[in-house]
Amino acid sequence: MSISSRRAAFARLALPFSLFAALTASAAAQETAPAEQPAEQPATAPAPAPAPDPAKVIATIDGKPVTEADLALAQASVDQQYAQLPPDQRRAAAFMAIMEIRLLADKAVAEGLDKDADFLRRMAFLQQRALHSEVIDKDVGAKITDQEVRARYDKQMADTPPVNEVKARHILVKTKEEADAIIKQLDGGAKFEDLAAQHTTDPSGKTTGGDLGYFAPGQMVPEFETAAFALDVGGYTKTPVQSQFGWHVIKIEDKRAQQPPAYDTVKDEIRNLVFREKYFAMVNDLRKTAKVDVTDPDLKKAVDAMDAAAK
Repeated sequence: MSISSRRAAFARLALPFSLFAALTASAAAQETAPAEQPAEQPATAPAPAPAPDPAKVIATIDGKPVTEADLALAQASVDQQYAQLPPDQRRAAAFMAIMEIRLLADKAVAEGLDKDADFLRRMAFLQQRALHSEVIDKDVGAKITDQEVRARYDKQMADTPPVNEVKARHILVKTKEEADAIIKQLDGGAKFEDLAAQHTTDPSGKTTGGDLGYFAPGQMVPEFETAAFALDVGGYTKTPVQSQFGWHVIKIEDKRAQQPPAYDTVKDEIRNLVFREKYFAMVNDLRKTAKVDVTDPDLKKAVDAMDAAAK
């Protein structure tokens, strides 16, 4: 349930090829350079540097300005593998990306490639996709509040039926005869943990007395789960339970209602859920008023099937 509310990065700037070797060598030199002694920390942290003016011109390329805003956009689009570089090198990489892109773009215009029909179709699609992302950011993601996310969490918890879970131990053996013998020893007063340490083929069970901790329905194979949840606290299976792993003797030590996840541990997932619901509600509303006519019969059949599956 994760559709990110962040702007989708549909077109990424590649780091200029001319920078790759230089930056790789620089990074390697930093890794192998002898470590310097850490400087003594000042008593108070320095004030953060003011944000640069987005309109400030930092360079020109064939007379056309490059602004701080252009550089920031390029830096945000440079591949994440260069995020560990020092700020000045990241700025240099972003500027050289801008330079190479502009020079090659001007060359493409001079050759008339900007008039090519395939290019124009691709540009129209990229513009539509960028506008799609802008609407998602502005009309969906930016309008989701913390209070709305918390309310959705509370509703989700209230609508979720309580689930019981059990705390169990088990002894796993290869044959029914072995399991029957263990049950007979339990009937005679033997301690379950001691028998688990002696007989279980479950490697972790030998050191934990067969302890499985708490588990809820759906977390164990069906045969094991059915037998475990049918037992009372303190009880053990009077007949061996067979599963794909072998033969089990099961003891139940506790039953309790499963605790819901804390809000802070799932709030990002809940925010994504709210985002998803709002996004599809917007799309569905727009589709109700749009005239969409799929004329290709095979495509229409496939689209109708996907719509039906989504309902």
